[in-house]
Amino acid sequence: MDTQKEALQRIITTLANKNDEIQNFIDTLNHRLKGVQVNSTKVLSELDEEFDSLYSLLDEMKEKMTNSIKQEQAYKTQEMQNQLGQCTNAMESSEELLEFASRSLDIKEPEEFNKAARQIKDRVTMAAAFRLCLKPKVSENMTHLMVDFSQERQMIQSLQFLPVPKAPEIDPADCMVADNCVTVTWRMPDEDNKIDHYVLEYRKTNYDGLPRVKDERCWELIDNIKNAEYTLSGLKFDSKYMNFRVRACNKATAGEYSDPATLETKALTFALDNTSSHLNLKVEDSYVEWDPTGGKSQENKVKGKDNKGSGHVTVLRSNTRSGTPSPKRTSVTARPAMVRGSRDRFTGESYTVLGDTTIESGQHYWEVKAQKECKSYSVGISYKSIGKFDQLGKTNISWCLHVNNWLQTTFAAKHNNKAKALEMTVPDRIGVYCDFDGGQLSFYNAETKQLIYSFKTKFTQPVVPGFMVWCGGLTLYTGLQVPSAVKTLQKAENGMSGSSSSLTSVAQ
Repeated sequence: MDTQKEALQRIITTLANKNDEIQNFIDTLNHRLKGVQVNSTKVLSELDEEFDSLYSLLDEMKEKMTNSIKQEQAYKTQEMQNQLGQCTNAMESSEELLEFASRSLDIKEPEEFNKAARQIKDRVTMAAAFRLCLKPKVSENMTHLMVDFSQERQMIQSLQFLPVPKAPEIDPADCMVADNCVTVTWRMPDEDNKIDHYVLEYRKTNYDGLPRVKDERCWELIDNIKNAEYTLSGLKFDSKYMNFRVRACNKATAGEYSDPATLETKALTFALDNTSSHLNLKVEDSYVEWDPTGGKSQENKVKGKDNKGSGHVTVLRSNTRSGTPSPKRTSVTARPAMVRGSRDRFTGESYTVLGDTTIESGQHYWEVKAQKECKSYSVGISYKSIGKFDQLGKTNISWCLHVNNWLQTTFAAKHNNKAKALEMTVPDRIGVYCDFDGGQLSFYNAETKQLIYSFKTKFTQPVVPGFMVWCGGLTLYTGLQVPSAVKTLQKAENGMSGSSSSLTSVAQ
């Protein structure tokens, strides 16, 4: 009995679910039925508007052509009437002269006859009839104002509803990725002059090939593109690839999207490694700033909590008016071990922070911009094995450009505790180019792409970007491709003997 009840209950539940599905389907059909009615009414209204617009255009053209015919008619009528008037006047004058001549023939007196003959002769010579052009100035023909609408009639008769545009085709080989810009080009399968515009969608991804259904980024849309290409500029390549798809639109509807195309957009993207930074540096992902109070609050907490009065911290400061300690005159003694941070954290006078990504191969590029009031900073690379007391450029495993605005401005390339003075203005933004496989580190003016200095070496270990800053801040720009101008300059430079031979070495 219970088994039968359970079976019956399952049947009832299944039937109820099926009824719900049917009801939902009925609601969907009713909704679509209303949509068909609404949309058909809308399309009919738009069709009426299109034909009304066409009628208005035809009426306007008819009015213009009718005015042209009337103007020509008035012009020709006036010319003919003028000629008729001239001819009528000439005829009246000639008839009067003929009558006078007939009367003169009856004159008997020779002297009077001669006088009348001279008058007739003078009047005949000056008669208007001899000055008239007996050719009509205008013709009666008006057929040059006729029109032939046979071709237009065929075009109107061939009017059809606009078809759905076909999907465009993107060939990745025709697209270009350079200088953090992507130019996407596409073509239509067949010529369609009724395309009004295109819609392009793109998104960043770390996956090669076709887009995944559950990608981590949504599509971004660019509408109303008139040409069959588009350039995205000023991009940050923080993903390895970008997906693109495009569809064509006419006045009525949009077609299907093209097959997605995937373009490679690899570039070095890294942030600053806070775990490596000196305690006097305040670090964010892409920004580092000198903080003269760094670590003090932790020291005081530890000092008061662990041993009030027993801890001893001595900080030596320079006697400058600002009270900011010089990097060469600042020392911290008896700092509690737990405040000093990890073993990898820079300390002492090495106000340094490293990037969080190592470079083991390839060509890479990033840029750095210093605050205008920054007193001293360095930009370069080093091995991960750099000591926590080491400064960039003072060992054989680090290379850098160093800018010092303290007391006097100096600009130099440093490596293995050797410095090469640079006789040029410090740029606002420095570009760093690292060719790991080619053993080259070059610095550029990021705006003009002028070469500042190059190091030649042989990297025997992975390298990591390094930054030193004192009394100021540095902003880091990553996700940048090697600029085309830098690639060109590198080829030219590699074909010449470098000026950096004095600092060339093989770091172990």
